[in-house]
Amino acid sequence: QYKFRDLTIEELKNVNKTYPNFTFSMNTYTFKDGSQKDLLNFSGTVPVKYGNSYNIPIHLWILDSHPFAPPICFLKPTVNMGISVGKHVDAHGRIYLPYLQNWSHPKSTVIGLIKEMIAKFEEELPLYSLSSSDAARQSELLSYIAKITEGETDMKSKSKIGGGKNEGYFNKITVVGAGDLGIACVLAVAAKGAADKVVLLDLSEGAGKGGTMDLEIFALPNVEISKDFSASADSKVVVLTVNSLGNAQTYLDVIQSNVDLFRGIIPAISHYSQNTVLLVASHPVEVMTYVSWKLSAFPKSRVIGVGANLDTERFQYILTNILKAQVLAKDAWIIGEQGEDKVPSWTSCNLVANQTEAMAVRNSREEVANRAMEVLKGKGQRSWSVGLSVADLTDSILKDKRKVHSVSTLAKGCCNINSEVFISLPCILGTNGVIEMVKLEEDPLVQEKLQSTAGSIHDLQQQLKL
Repeated sequence: QYKFRDLTIEELKNVNKTYPNFTFSMNTYTFKDGSQKDLLNFSGTVPVKYGNSYNIPIHLWILDSHPFAPPICFLKPTVNMGISVGKHVDAHGRIYLPYLQNWSHPKSTVIGLIKEMIAKFEEELPLYSLSSSDAARQSELLSYIAKITEGETDMKSKSKIGGGKNEGYFNKITVVGAGDLGIACVLAVAAKGAADKVVLLDLSEGAGKGGTMDLEIFALPNVEISKDFSASADSKVVVLTVNSLGNAQTYLDVIQSNVDLFRGIIPAISHYSQNTVLLVASHPVEVMTYVSWKLSAFPKSRVIGVGANLDTERFQYILTNILKAQVLAKDAWIIGEQGEDKVPSWTSCNLVANQTEAMAVRNSREEVANRAMEVLKGKGQRSWSVGLSVADLTDSILKDKRKVHSVSTLAKGCCNINSEVFISLPCILGTNGVIEMVKLEEDPLVQEKLQSTAGSIHDLQQQLKL
């Protein structure tokens, strides 16, 4: 059942050679959503120097998508050991490391993971020795930890939100990234009420920082915070908000850093939610949507970017409520690239009696559009406003509304674009993502701008290492 059996066996041979004390076995692992799988796992001790020398017991589970997804790692304390909860270990003994977060085959290996584990444990020892009375009091907790690491978690506390809804109708959304944008998306989606459950996947180091801590303090109904990719299992929509905060020097370096980050995220997300719609809000959205499509191997319909949805909604609002051009607003769209190069366009043409009248309509429409674009120019995209846009898109997808949105979609074959690039175009959205692209009015100037935008994005993508 292991997809990359030969690669997995070869790597575990290396582990056995370096750490011969490890014992290997196949056991059933229970994920947070209650699903189970028979997985290869191994237990053993790693040597750690912290004043004295210690042998720290660990238990690693190898996922069936290894080596493209990282192992699930736990401490395995004995009855006379207590867990020191810290930035790399939680109260249940689950181990979190930057190496796991940034896992990327082939540079990431189990040997490398264990080496980082040892290095981090030498900075902050994860276990301490209990007195006999403490050990007795802690035995119940250790029993629970043992159940987790052996895949026997008590599922009574994991019952699904929604009062026993049929799983097929369980609307679950995962938001990846616990920065300002991620938290804004969680709050907006929760407020919209489209989802039965919202999972915030916090991939940052440490716990209880900033907004994530506040979300835990002021617990929201149906919102779960996790560092475990398995918490995202069976999501109908996964929203990607993460952006690398590395010390990149150039714009290309920044994007490459984001690509490297996505290499450790997308395969794991795809593994746990094989039928999800990926909704990308990370920057630059056009490139990162393309990267998500390539790394996930999902059909193009199920990988979309937030694109110009927010700008389009604002554009239509300005036309209707400020410029009082209601007739024009329903056919008006912002398309192309998110940012300064966005282009106003139309999806239908008013029927007119003659060419002169057609020209007058076109000029009038262009004048109104220019005025609306001037008003739009002063509106930045703050985290909370993008969060509202994300909630709008997820609502259309989950409820199968078949509503038209301007989102980043694969544009190859449209407007004489021949390269694989994602740009914003009006699309009908439903349960499976993009159902259909809406035909734009033919305008040579608009097509020229879109082709130029597509060329620039394609040139940038060619310089990236995927």
